[in-house]
Amino acid sequence: MEFSLEEEHEMIRDSAREYAERVLKPESPEWDRVESLSDEGLAAAAEAGFMGLTTPEENGGAGLGNLHACLMLEEINRWDAGMGVTLSVHNSLVCSLLVRHGSQDQRDRWLPRLASGELLGAYCLTEPQAGSDAAAIKCRAEKVEGGWKLTGTKAWVTSGDRAGLYVVYAVTDPEARKGYGIGTFLVPATADGLRPGKKEEKMGIRSSTTTEVLLEDVFVPDEDLVGDPLGGFKIALDALDGGRLGIASQALGIHRACLEDSIRYAKERQQFGKPIAEFQAIAWKLADMATALEASRLLVHRAAWLRDQGEPCTKECSMAKLAASRACNDAAQDAVQIHGGAGYTTEFRVEKYFRDARITEIYEGATDIQRLVISRKILR
Repeated sequence: MEFSLEEEHEMIRDSAREYAERVLKPESPEWDRVESLSDEGLAAAAEAGFMGLTTPEENGGAGLGNLHACLMLEEINRWDAGMGVTLSVHNSLVCSLLVRHGSQDQRDRWLPRLASGELLGAYCLTEPQAGSDAAAIKCRAEKVEGGWKLTGTKAWVTSGDRAGLYVVYAVTDPEARKGYGIGTFLVPATADGLRPGKKEEKMGIRSSTTTEVLLEDVFVPDEDLVGDPLGGFKIALDALDGGRLGIASQALGIHRACLEDSIRYAKERQQFGKPIAEFQAIAWKLADMATALEASRLLVHRAAWLRDQGEPCTKECSMAKLAASRACNDAAQDAVQIHGGAGYTTEFRVEKYFRDARITEIYEGATDIQRLVISRKILR
């Protein structure tokens, strides 16, 4: 059993930390205010190789694994969770989906453009009436000569207004048993009939834009159907294992930000003639935050390692997301409390961490869905 990182893992972590401190640390407050990432920030991420981290080298990527991606995402989310979820969706739900399930032709045509940052990927599964019950989607794919026509509305799409390629799930056989008549389609932003809809005004991760995506008779050629036209839901569930690792890593980054900022403040803030860090009530909060962070990180890294080994890891990915997201929210609560009244103002970043943390228990499968997945696995 080995708990130390390999040199290659450390290099990715250090590269992501340098990028995050150079680009994200100074820019994040403004991105949060204007509710958008800058093109320059995304271009810098692409130049650093973060858009194609898990894409094979023959398709223009770095050819690295899920553990590398988790290390990168923790560093990114330490300073901007909006950039973090943007890169997580792009890598885990779009690029990795193509690597694992796409045809050779699909990988050759789309992955180099995604890995270079020419195209940003978006994932369109959720609909207004189909959130946790993802198999209840109504977006319809009608078979026509040479391909399919897609019509429907997708909701809560990360990068929905700036993506270049959309992974869209649609019902191909409405008579099939629930979850079995769904296809996975690759739809470029240039497709006629596809357009972004309403942009959500969010509490947190505000630099990442979240929109509806509207599809009206969008033609998709047969060559851009991924896998079996009836087997898309299995692809979605497999992709979500990777997506949950990405959000668990996001939770690690926010959690670490809460801990590091709270330690700094507690050592500087004086009350009753001494730093508040010397009071047991504060010191114990910091101890609990640090312990929960280490425990969460071990769960995330183990799940990522299992996925890299090709081992079954649905339960472990759900455990990692469940534990990391809950611990992150506890840490954000304590960070604001340690900062007191100052923590409720924008003078300190902990109020942003508090806003960003909340979503980690909601998307890529809410906390209760993770418990459902885990309980089903352990009760078999």
